[in-house]
Amino acid sequence: MGSGGFDLGVHLPLIDFGGQEMTAQRVRSTVEAARECDFAALSANDHFVYPSPWLDGPSALAAAAEASGRMTLATTIANVVVRGPVAVAKAAAAIDVLSGGRMVAGVGPGSSALDYDAVGIPFEERWPRFEEASAVLRALLRGGEPPERLRYYAMPAAPLRPPPVQQGGVPVWLASWGSDPGLRRVARLADGWLASAYNTTPERFPTAKEKLAAELTGLGRTAEGFPNALTTMWTWVTDDAAEADGILEQSVAPMLRRDPEELRGNLCIGSPLECAELLSKYAANGCDRVFLWPLGDERRQLERIAAEVMPNIE
Repeated sequence: MGSGGFDLGVHLPLIDFGGQEMTAQRVRSTVEAARECDFAALSANDHFVYPSPWLDGPSALAAAAEASGRMTLATTIANVVVRGPVAVAKAAAAIDVLSGGRMVAGVGPGSSALDYDAVGIPFEERWPRFEEASAVLRALLRGGEPPERLRYYAMPAAPLRPPPVQQGGVPVWLASWGSDPGLRRVARLADGWLASAYNTTPERFPTAKEKLAAELTGLGRTAEGFPNALTTMWTWVTDDAAEADGILEQSVAPMLRRDPEELRGNLCIGSPLECAELLSKYAANGCDRVFLWPLGDERRQLERIAAEVMPNIE
């Protein structure tokens, strides 16, 4: 599946893109197809409030654990600010136990004020809260020292039980679109970096990775082998160019509130060869994993990707 250790993951079907049922069978079918087609990981994203119906991410990930085989399970991301680090740690540890040690806790502050309004947290506090929540989470899941001072959150008086079964605890990965402050935060607080497919390009990705490496080195951490993944790669494999254009212009761009031209060529929406070419660029530029998010018809899309895209990733 590509070279240099590059592989692909799959986002679970959490959004209703229009008339698509939210059912356990749909989630299970996606998990089974991903396992059968040799994908490396499954992930779930997080919103409390969204214009379209959005299934709860950690709950869906827990439901996927039994049928997921050996695939890694990850939140990409869980909003650790609005959920709180203790609740995120408890869920991540539980999924790690249920999966036999295959959980990665990917977290971020989110970008939607609606989620903050829903729990009564001021949106303008998200960055200092994210700093503290991430440090608390890592202490809970990795057994390290908690922050010396806590302003927004509490540390439990006793360890959470049952603990993760994964050796060393559950890895905590932080999301960053590639800003200098964000990459510094990843270097200080994370076990891995999550980038966003619709907020970067294959050309910009290696620049951010180099900055992260410099930050890690400056802190005395090893940059070589520090893991990364690209999340939320909206995906629709089709041989019909007009269909691809319509999905980009009428569905994805409005959902992301972006100009279609800004997204064109930077998402896996198009022919198998076009998708393979895009993924090959990321593989060549140091990306370890890309999480694909099919825009419906998940089993058929994953089967096409396995048969027509994966073999052409270089």
